[in-house]
Amino acid sequence: MRDRGAAAGDVERLRFTPTILPPYARRSKSLEVLIPILYLKGISTGDFEEALAALLGKDAPGLSAATISRLKEAWTDEHNRWKRRDLSTRRYVYVWAHGIYLQARLEDEKQCILVLIGATPEGRKELIGFTDGARESAQDWRELLLDLKRRGLAGAPQLAIADGGLGFWKALGEIWPTTREQRCWVHKTANVLNKLPKSQQPKAKRSLQEIWMAETRDEAKAAFDAFIESYQLKYDRAADCLDKDRDALLAFYDFPAEHWKHLRTSNPIESTFATVRHRTIRSKGCLSNATALAMVFKLVDAAQKSWRRLDGHNQLPKVVFGAKFKDGLEVVQTADRQPQAAA
Repeated sequence: MRDRGAAAGDVERLRFTPTILPPYARRSKSLEVLIPILYLKGISTGDFEEALAALLGKDAPGLSAATISRLKEAWTDEHNRWKRRDLSTRRYVYVWAHGIYLQARLEDEKQCILVLIGATPEGRKELIGFTDGARESAQDWRELLLDLKRRGLAGAPQLAIADGGLGFWKALGEIWPTTREQRCWVHKTANVLNKLPKSQQPKAKRSLQEIWMAETRDEAKAAFDAFIESYQLKYDRAADCLDKDRDALLAFYDFPAEHWKHLRTSNPIESTFATVRHRTIRSKGCLSNATALAMVFKLVDAAQKSWRRLDGHNQLPKVVFGAKFKDGLEVVQTADRQPQAAA
């Protein structure tokens, strides 16, 4: 970006380069993608014209500071309307929850953005809601879930997928007590490996993968027990970290096998926010909470246009209407009323 401190006689000045942007954004010509990322990176409104000119070309129209300000105001209004939308006709089979931390300083201490994405009975992933929170506290998650219910979201999801953030699980149990819990295997694997010396991590990672890639719950339990037995004596912290969430880590076996790759991780949120998560830098001043949330909203709104439909979406109505699944296969009643897994 511009070096405001450079003297007039300096031969060389620092110029804006797009290296702070992820590769896909460097190719994008959409202001709905570029402006939110630049804002969250800490680019001031006065510097947007030069930054966008470097990306879109010197002759690109409508790049003044006034135009940028009008766009930000319009997007803030759009975000406010979205937050008040009616949800009485919506239904979500699965939800993914996660707290996203930005390095940018906001106006107050609520540095975390709480995100909730849901899968409809048709298999479409949608952004349900998000807000700023204080380190993923139960109170902030509770307020978000209650707000969704007040706007008409009556049906509880069948399954919620998240990491070990206790705030979300406590709020979930209060607001949607019938929703099953599935811990994210990506986060759990990282947490377990962090409690092992580096020399042990490659082998442990393979052993953990054998658990969540097992074809049946019984095979997963056997691999689970083998891991605990192998590491409990010398690396009890790693073994305990895994063992305490045993049931929640294996909940996905009670849902269609086609959905397993979607249910074992909170990646739908992680991948969406990879462009700004842990990369946002603000050296001076702070960002407006309202504007920062509006910019995040625009990023997610642009991203969800390309979200893939869930595999096996034809199985979702069965889940909604209470069909039972064992090891990923639907359990059907035979003529003698003995339940059997469908082939």
